[in-house]
Amino acid sequence: MINSLCFLTYSYDKWQAKNNKRRVSEFNLLLLTGVGGTIGGILSMYLFKHKTNKFSFIIAFYTIVILQIVLLYFGIQTFKS
Repeated sequence: MINSLCFLTYSYDKWQAKNNKRRVSEFNLLLLTGVGGTIGGILSMYLFKHKTNKFSFIIAFYTIVILQIVLLYFGIQTFKS
């Protein structure tokens, strides 16, 4: 569900950008990514070519992705033992 919401929000922001309208803040886009919308964010970024050239956003986005992977790994290790 969160991935769908994230995908739609990124898509909406891209549409707003093309139409010179009020945009969704980068903070909100990254927040949706951080709370579990990583797959939706990645799909929409590359499907719509949205935010793919903004270096600071890409760094923040992939920092969140790496942090999620690390937390998932340690979470799995904790439950294994």
